[in-house]
Amino acid sequence: MLEINQLVEVVFSGLSGLVIDDVTDEGEQIRVRARSPQVPVPCPGCALETADVHAWCERTVADVPVDGRQVVVNVRVRRLVCRDWQCPRRTFREQVAGVLERHQRRTVRLAAQVGAVARELAGRASARVFLALGVRISRHTALRALLRIPLPAVATPRVLGVDDFSLRRSQTYATVLIDAETRRRIDVLPDRRSDTLTAWLREHPGVQIVCRDGAAGYAEAVRQALPDALQVGDRWHIWHNFAQAVGKEVAVHSGCWATASRVRKLDGGQTTTLARWHQVHDLLDAGVGLLECARRLNLALNTVKRYARVAEPEQMRRAPQYRPTLVDPYREYLRKRRAEDPAVPVLQLLREIRERGYCGSQNLLYRYITQGRVEDDRPALSPRRLSRLLLIRPDTLRPDQQELLHKTTNACPEMSQLASLVRAFAPLLTPADDNGDRLEEWIGTAEEADLPRLHSFIHGLRLDQDAVRAALTSEYHNGGTEGVNTKTKLIKRQMYGRAGFRLLRHRILLQ
Repeated sequence: MLEINQLVEVVFSGLSGLVIDDVTDEGEQIRVRARSPQVPVPCPGCALETADVHAWCERTVADVPVDGRQVVVNVRVRRLVCRDWQCPRRTFREQVAGVLERHQRRTVRLAAQVGAVARELAGRASARVFLALGVRISRHTALRALLRIPLPAVATPRVLGVDDFSLRRSQTYATVLIDAETRRRIDVLPDRRSDTLTAWLREHPGVQIVCRDGAAGYAEAVRQALPDALQVGDRWHIWHNFAQAVGKEVAVHSGCWATASRVRKLDGGQTTTLARWHQVHDLLDAGVGLLECARRLNLALNTVKRYARVAEPEQMRRAPQYRPTLVDPYREYLRKRRAEDPAVPVLQLLREIRERGYCGSQNLLYRYITQGRVEDDRPALSPRRLSRLLLIRPDTLRPDQQELLHKTTNACPEMSQLASLVRAFAPLLTPADDNGDRLEEWIGTAEEADLPRLHSFIHGLRLDQDAVRAALTSEYHNGGTEGVNTKTKLIKRQMYGRAGFRLLRHRILLQ
């Protein structure tokens, strides 16, 4: 049988700073009775050591569980008298270093475990985990333990990453600052206003490079506080904005390139759209205002504006966008039957495909046939899918995708120009010293093309030209900040409804 001191060393090693008198098994919990060692301790007021006892008192604290059961420690500690009569602390209660802290109901090691779990899981999840381990704490206690963890001291970085994230989507936003070289969190600002970031930068001198997205407020803040700092744009946002412009151009010219993807001919709805375009522009050419056009044609004002913005009627044509339906597996059979008997009734076709397993409705079959999907050689190619084929790496395309892309881009002159510009712009996102000159050449070529949506993207590049040039020529980027924002979204979901800004900031900086 082990002696009590050996048991302490094996099971209660965290209580080695105490003198244990007794250990009792009480069923659901284990009770440990102990006392402080009879050694001199320094006075917290004057640091003079003393062992003069004024009184005794008892503290009850919780310790880490043993065998899945709660451990309660009753500690008898001394109230000592300071030997310096001029010390303002005439008496004081001793604290056992590494075991007890003032005003705490848990030992130091249990408090450290609670803080570590709350740091990862926040309040409710931490309480559930500790309940399974034999420690009973509330979610509020876990959050208080989280806030007691001191924030790490960090120096002002040389390369600063700046990005915003939403506190309440589309309503309030905050700003996170990181060291773009080490990915360490530096600070979290309560909003994304330029004056807030300007004040922070002035209070923390030493930043030489700032990596950010295309937000004008951040750019202005850096120009005011650090006029000599290098601003680096985010290459992901540059490509994302470019992809959006490409998608809009593809959608506008879908009436042209869709013929190459074997989409059915114009139907009555598209003919009505073209006729309406002529009606709107005839009135505008006659000097009629937009509001009066809307009244005369019985259209919404925004609809009239949409027609008025389009210079050519062909740009109003859109390729039909089909979703997968329950009829798709029987398309070949329907095509064969309609080729053999063009006058076959739809109800007859419905009975035949139901015998083959069709479980859809009659109305769905009617729409499928009237849309012309039976006669099409393949489902219609959507603008979104074509945009994806344009923007992904050419070497990852399958042979059939390459053939489809080649046909659709060659069917429309604007699409051919767009494909060439995409292939020329993508290599610029790999940083190189000559990318600045190559970007200027690309912009000149793109401005000569008749692609208005791409011209809007180029206008945005011009507004932030220095940061864009730095993004394409330097090795620095804002990817680390975007990764921190991804982790921040997880933290927000764990603490939804309970995370005030102080608590949210504390947890972000502890990651």
